[in-house]
Amino acid sequence: MSFEQILYDVEDQILTITLNRPDNMNAFTAIMRDELIEAFDRADADDNVRAIIITGAGRAFCAGADLGEGKNTFNYKARGVMPEDGRHRDGGGRVTLRMYQSKKPIIGALNGAAVGIGATMTLPMDVRLASDNAKIGFVFSRRGIVMEACSSWFLPRLVGISQAAEWVYSGRVFPASEAVAGGLVKSAHAPDDLMPAARALAKEMTAESAPVSVALCRQMMWRMLGADHPMEAHKVDSRGIVAMGQSADVTEGVNSFLEKRPAEFTMKPSTDMPDFYPWWDEPEFK
Repeated sequence: MSFEQILYDVEDQILTITLNRPDNMNAFTAIMRDELIEAFDRADADDNVRAIIITGAGRAFCAGADLGEGKNTFNYKARGVMPEDGRHRDGGGRVTLRMYQSKKPIIGALNGAAVGIGATMTLPMDVRLASDNAKIGFVFSRRGIVMEACSSWFLPRLVGISQAAEWVYSGRVFPASEAVAGGLVKSAHAPDDLMPAARALAKEMTAESAPVSVALCRQMMWRMLGADHPMEAHKVDSRGIVAMGQSADVTEGVNSFLEKRPAEFTMKPSTDMPDFYPWWDEPEFK
């Protein structure tokens, strides 16, 4: 699949996905939605991809939904695109659910305005970095619409309910420094330093780690955010320790430590996930 509205570039085992509608501040469209989902499908199938960075072309990360349909932008019935059964699926939610399922770490490099879906699509990323000049806003209340992209699940878990409520109820746009203070963004950087910092973090996450171990740990942590008791984590931990304890990667990991040499892990997330993975039943949209 060739892409129209994103760029897909793999270098040194790091995939950079660039939202690429700079003349429209990378406003989100149905095409961009489908291309992002396809990009994550492709990345999970490619063992040469160890980590993913998402950024934007030009001066914005993503300025939100494309409002080209004017007042009917969110009125799917008026636009004639409502499914016959009336069960419309939010496009941003389809993207963030796909990110949630990723086997690879995801880093957001917010190079400019990240508003609406431009903010909520970053929430299932594992770490967010921002340019000093980035502006972020969960502006839904100022458009008369509601939170989307599963953000009512993600945002309070990331920053706490009080901080999430303040940002969402007011709908105001705030600077990168406030996003750092509120726990949404790890750090802010001079514009020219943002991508090097993101790439350095991606390398730190993956240079000496086992790809299958990272894939499992990522899903374990994200899935346990919704668990109702630590026993659920204990169940998965126990199965993971047994399965991976017999694996080639654990043999290599232990031997390399004892022999004081770099490990050479051979297991692949595309083919070598343990038999118990996935351990969850994916909920249906209904």
